Amino acid sequence: MERSLTMELVRVTEAAALSSARWMGRGKKDEADDAATTAMRDVFDTVPMRGTVVIGEGEMDEAPMLYIGEKLGTGDGPEVDVAVDPLEGTNIVANGMWNALSVIAIADRGNLLHAPDMYMKKIAVGPEAVGQIDINAPVLDNLQAVAKAKGKDVEDVVVSVLQRERHNELVHDIRKAGARIKFIQDGDVAGVINTAFESTGIDIYMGIGGAPEGVLSAVALKCLGGEQQAQLTPETKEQEDRCKKMGIENISQVLYMDDLVKGDDAIFAATGVTDGELLKGVHYKGITAKTESIVMRAKSGTVRFIAGEHNVKKKPKFVLK
Repeated sequence: MERSLTMELVRVTEAAALSSARWMGRGKKDEADDAATTAMRDVFDTVPMRGTVVIGEGEMDEAPMLYIGEKLGTGDGPEVDVAVDPLEGTNIVANGMWNALSVIAIADRGNLLHAPDMYMKKIAVGPEAVGQIDINAPVLDNLQAVAKAKGKDVEDVVVSVLQRERHNELVHDIRKAGARIKFIQDGDVAGVINTAFESTGIDIYMGIGGAPEGVLSAVALKCLGGEQQAQLTPETKEQEDRCKKMGIENISQVLYMDDLVKGDDAIFAATGVTDGELLKGVHYKGITAKTESIVMRAKSGTVRFIAGEHNVKKKPKFVLK
């Protein structure tokens, strides 16, 4: 892949974040998502690549934009798989909460898992605890292993968990072990990424979230040197059939990093839509809008934090071709 694509992808996530942030706290998640998707697609049209969406808004007949199988880019440049979530956290934006992101991940063609839109069980850690987790091990064992790897007591470990009824038993086990919990309302991509940054205070992510988001977060952790393990959790026969249609025969298998994202290269980019532990959201003042983004590449291990200041009059649709 071309190194220049890293900055091109930031332009895409910035545009989606700038467009959707206008809807923060207005209670209209569909409008926020549509704004992000439209802006993202418009900027993708200017990116020099031959991209195919493998993680997107759905099939062509289910989503008007950024559907699985759609071609993105100018048609010139490297051939890549594209995973997108124009607005990771539609409810977050609608309700004015924390950690909404605009997210993109790319890898060489054929290297991203074609994850169906269903639930996925995940466990994730940053670089210090790589090799110490097991998705099928008891919660206590994983917490003790992570605590040892990070040189702290279990009582000092912080677990990121989506606040859902399906996690009642998991929450009980974490509390019984003595660890602490930081609940997130939506947007588990941010919850996973935060495990790789000491400043966020998150040591491990556990729980069940979206499978497409699992691929996106795996790319981020590949760039950061972290680890994620996952298992698909289909709830219906239709979902099981969909797994097989997308090439996943052994539905119960544990998916390791090389299953989620193959090869030695991938790029991940995200821009904050609302404020979070890692990135600030979009802040508007007059004709100026400020953004914070992160972009990283697995091959080089480079991680860049980018502060952007945008004149919205000069690019009213956040696209400057």
